[in-house]
Amino acid sequence: MGVTDPAGPVMDRDEVDRALARLGAEHEAIETSLLALQDHAGRRLLEGAELTGTTRERWTTAEASISLLWAYFDAYSDALRGAREIRARRRWSSREDLVELTELLRGESVTVAGSATATANAPTLLSAAGRLSERFSLAALVDRMNELYATSLDMVVTADAVWSALPARIDLLAAELQRTRKLAHSVGVRPGEHPAGDDLERITRILTKLRADVVSDPLNFWVPAQGSSAPGGGRPDTTVYDREARALEEVRREIDAVLTVRQDAEARLIKLRDVLSRADRTLAEARTARGEVLAKIAATEVPVVSGPPTALQEQLATAAEYRRQAQWHRLSPLLESLEQQADDELLRARESLTAVTAPLAVRAELRGRLDAYKAKVARHGLAEDPFLIERYDAARRMLWSAPCDLRVAEQAVLRYQRAAAEALGAPRVPQQGEPEDRRGEQV
Repeated sequence: MGVTDPAGPVMDRDEVDRALARLGAEHEAIETSLLALQDHAGRRLLEGAELTGTTRERWTTAEASISLLWAYFDAYSDALRGAREIRARRRWSSREDLVELTELLRGESVTVAGSATATANAPTLLSAAGRLSERFSLAALVDRMNELYATSLDMVVTADAVWSALPARIDLLAAELQRTRKLAHSVGVRPGEHPAGDDLERITRILTKLRADVVSDPLNFWVPAQGSSAPGGGRPDTTVYDREARALEEVRREIDAVLTVRQDAEARLIKLRDVLSRADRTLAEARTARGEVLAKIAATEVPVVSGPPTALQEQLATAAEYRRQAQWHRLSPLLESLEQQADDELLRARESLTAVTAPLAVRAELRGRLDAYKAKVARHGLAEDPFLIERYDAARRMLWSAPCDLRVAEQAVLRYQRAAAEALGAPRVPQQGEPEDRRGEQV
C-alpha cells in the first residue's frame, strides 16, 4: 500500500467499498434529517412570523445555518456521487483509481462556495470571515453539518414548544377572564368602582401583551434544562402566566363573595339588626343596673355606661340602601365590617353590664357566706348563742340596708365568721388581708 500526500495510505478496494457504504448511509440519514427540518411546523411558523428580540436574532442565524446546511449537503452529495462514479469504472479498481478515491474519501477534497447572505449571517465560528469558499474532508463536512443541524433544530424545536404551550393556555385564561368580567359587571364590579374591577383591567392588559410577546419572541419565554444538550431541552417559562392565573382566581373568589352577598344580604342584615338590638338592650340594662347600684351600694366606684354608637346604626342604614339599589360590590365589604363591629359592640355591652353589677355580685356573695355560717352554727346547736346572734344581726343589717357599705359589711361578716369559728373550736378566721385557712372547715 503506497503513501499519498495528506490523505494518508492508499485505501484498498475493500476499504473503499466499506467507506462508500458508510458514507451512503450517512448521506441518507442527513437527507432525512434535513427534509424533516425543512418540513418542521416550527420552521414554517418562524418563516412566516413577525419576530422580535432574541428570537429574531437567533432565527436570522438559524436561517443562514440552514442555507449553509443545504450547500454543504449538495457538496457532500456531489463528492459522494463522484467517488461512486470512479469506483464504478472498473470491477477491480486500478491503483490510479484507488489513489484518486483515497484523496476524495479522506482528503480535503470538497470545496463549498457559500452565498454572500448565508456567509454574512452564519455564526462566526461556522463561517470563515472574508472567504467565499471552504475546503473540507467528507468526515469534517459531516461534523460541520451535524453541528449546524443541532443548533438550528434546537432553535426551531424551542420556538415550536413555546408556541404550542403558551398561546393556547393564554387564550383559555383570556376566555375565563372574559366570563369573569361579564359576571363582575352584572354585580356592579367595575373599574374605578371596585378593586376587583381594576384587577380585571390589569390582568387583561398583561395577558394581551404576554400573548403578543410570546408570539413574536418565543425564545424569551424558554428555560433551558440544566446539563441537557439535546435539542429543545427545557420548558416554557410560565411565570407571568401563572401569576396572572392566580390573580384571576383571587378576583373570581371576590366576585363569588359578592354573589353570596346578593343571595343572603337580607338574612345578614336581619342578623345585624338583632345583634345591635341585643347590644342596645344590654347597655340599657347596664344603665338601669348602675342606678340601682348607686342607690344600694355606698362608697364604691361604678363605671359610667356609654350610649349605643350611632355610627353603627348609620352604617346599617347605608347597607340597607346598598341592598335596595343592588350595589352588591359595595355591600359586601360593608357587611363584613359591620358584622365584626356588631359582635364587638355586643361584647362591650356585656362587659359593661358585668362591670356595673360587680358590687351587687359582691354583696350577694357576702349574704350567701353569712347565711351559710348561720346554718353551720345552727347545725352545731349554737343558734341561740347571744354573742353569735348579736354579730349575725349586725352583719345582716349592713348587708340588707341601703345604701350598703361593702367594706364595712365585709368586716362585719368576717367578725361573725371569727366568732362562729371560736365557738365551734375551728381554726380562727383571718383578719382582712390575711390568707384564709379553710382546712377541715365545711359549710
